Amino acid sequence: MSGTLFVCGTPIGNLGDISRRLEEVLGQVDLVAAEDTRRSSQLLNHLGIRKSLVSYHEHNLRKSGEALLEKLKSGLSVALVSDAGMPGISDPGEVLIQSCIQEGIRVELVAGPVAGIHALILSGLPTERFAFEGFPDRNKKTRRAQFEALAKDERTLIFYEAPHRLEATLKDLLECFGNRRVAVARELTKRYEEFVRGTISEAIRHFEVESPKGEFVIVLAGLDPVEAAAANAALALAETPDEETILLEIRSRVNEGMSRKDAAAEVAGLYKLSKKEVYRLSTLV
Repeated sequence: MSGTLFVCGTPIGNLGDISRRLEEVLGQVDLVAAEDTRRSSQLLNHLGIRKSLVSYHEHNLRKSGEALLEKLKSGLSVALVSDAGMPGISDPGEVLIQSCIQEGIRVELVAGPVAGIHALILSGLPTERFAFEGFPDRNKKTRRAQFEALAKDERTLIFYEAPHRLEATLKDLLECFGNRRVAVARELTKRYEEFVRGTISEAIRHFEVESPKGEFVIVLAGLDPVEAAAANAALALAETPDEETILLEIRSRVNEGMSRKDAAAEVAGLYKLSKKEVYRLSTLV
């Protein structure tokens, strides 16, 4: 009889979130498959548990995954953990879970926190309908194509991002989605948990002053149906606005606190115009 794969949610920052069931499962399994064995060792040491650790991450998926499947088929029980949060969410555990299901191996979930859901709930944005998009592509062109494909989605959107790519991603969001409401979260469940709530341009200005540190969750407002209808009507009336209209659009946004550059980018995106040409006009404001 095969063993069981326990998919274990671990704390995303606060060790006080460790559940009694997680502690019980980690104490009972035969071995622990960890994305980073060093970080998982710290968790086990905190609980006073000594277990055999096996490395399982995106660079050894096939080799380690096959070995884990054989151990499970032999009757051993395995706890799958990620660095933080739930394995399988923007995480290599997805592949092992799928393999176990295909092989008929029992899979159980040990519930735990998910950073994206934590950030969504505290974002102040609509939570009834949402979509998790994971990490945007590192390539700017591909990333922008992803964003443009989502620009008309009315659901709240959730992204993960690394600190060194946060600024570029926020600027691409501004150009592709316009100056929507956003909540940018970091250090979730920790003592210095931080949410930057406001518009995308306000978030950009914040992180121009405060250097991004830690892993981030970006929660972005979906397209407002009323605004979408109004925008479509406006575009239908004037597909190619004259310079006076463009200047009025830019001036309106600048008066609301946007920089000329951000205002020009948003107007260019709205009317599908050359950013370079609209920015040239913005210097007249």
